[in-house]
Amino acid sequence: MKKMISAALLIGGIALLYFGYQEYQSFSSEVEEFVTGSPDSNAVWMMIGGGAAAAAGIFGLLQKSK
Repeated sequence: MKKMISAALLIGGIALLYFGYQEYQSFSSEVEEFVTGSPDSNAVWMMIGGGAAAAAGIFGLLQKSK
């Protein structure tokens, strides 16, 4: 059961990383970064959350079961 949750975290984390990167590269994000000088916060939070979820998923998959 724990391995399934870890796999779901890994897949969800990779998806969040992908969509966060796509949002970061979007035209609206580029315009916002040009105007404000900082990247879109939604994209940054998606990539941070995706990285954390993917790391937790990898850690859970690599742990030995009892």
